[in-house]
This record gives sequence, structure tokens and C-alpha cells, in this order.
Amino acid sequence: MFAISATFEVNPVGTTVEISREAMWQGLVSKAEYAVPFVPAMDDCKIIERFEDGFIREIKLRGTVMRERIVFTPDVEVYFERIDPANGGWITNVMSESDNGLLLTFTFALVFPGVAAGSAEEKKRGEEVKQSYIVAVQATIDETRRRVQNGEIYSQRGAA
Repeated sequence: MFAISATFEVNPVGTTVEISREAMWQGLVSKAEYAVPFVPAMDDCKIIERFEDGFIREIKLRGTVMRERIVFTPDVEVYFERIDPANGGWITNVMSESDNGLLLTFTFALVFPGVAAGSAEEKKRGEEVKQSYIVAVQATIDETRRRVQNGEIYSQRGAA
């Protein structure tokens, strides 16, 4: 399994449109439900089945169709488990607070079918997708900020 984490300040110094924790949560839920505007490498996303604390969705990412089970821990974490292909790994989107304000951390733990765990090939494949996953963190913040600015998501602290 290839794992990486990336953490970004949601409202770095100089931000003109501030995203509140509540608004960032709304952005993460929107991203889980329909990720295409939030994830540049995603071509399609649709919900297949809903359950009490989440749903199963089908995505098309870099030309590959996958299914993910999404589970919400409200106002803290969105957990994505790749279920088709089976044992495809997991992703978390976690909000936390720091001395510099709200943080958003994505952790990706991916399995590449047919690639031996810990092998040079796994590392090579992981490095190939690493940048697009890091881009997805910033794109999620940027799309949420755009929605706050346009009034599509309400932010208690709102636009400056």
C-alpha cells in the first residue's frame, strides 16, 4: 500500500474570502456527493446507494471506473474506502484546528492491482499519482472558497 498525506491551511495569510469550518464541511460533503468540480482528474461521479452515515458512489478517475464507500464523521472527517476493485485502499479528508487556523489534511493509502506491496513498481506508481492527489487538496479548498464567494455555501464568517 502506498500512503501519502498532505495538509493545507484553509485560510492562509492574505486570504480575501475566508472559509469557516462549517463551510469547509459543506464543501467536503459536496465533494463526496459529486467530486468532478473538486478533483481535476475525475471525469464522472454518481451516488449508487445511500445509508445512514454515508453512501456508495461510482467514480471515473483517470479513465478507471471504481466504487467507493463514503462514511461521514460530521464536522471532522470524510472516509472513502475503495470497494471495487476490492481492497483498493482508502482516503480520508480531515479538518482540524491549529495555531494558524483551520487545516485540511488528505491521506491517501492506495493499492495498485497486480503490483507487489513495497516494490519499486509500487513506489513508481505512487509517485506518478501523488501530485494529482496533492492538487486535489488545493482544488477542494479553492472550489469551496469559490462557492462561499458566490453564495452557494454559507460561511458564518463569510466573504471579506
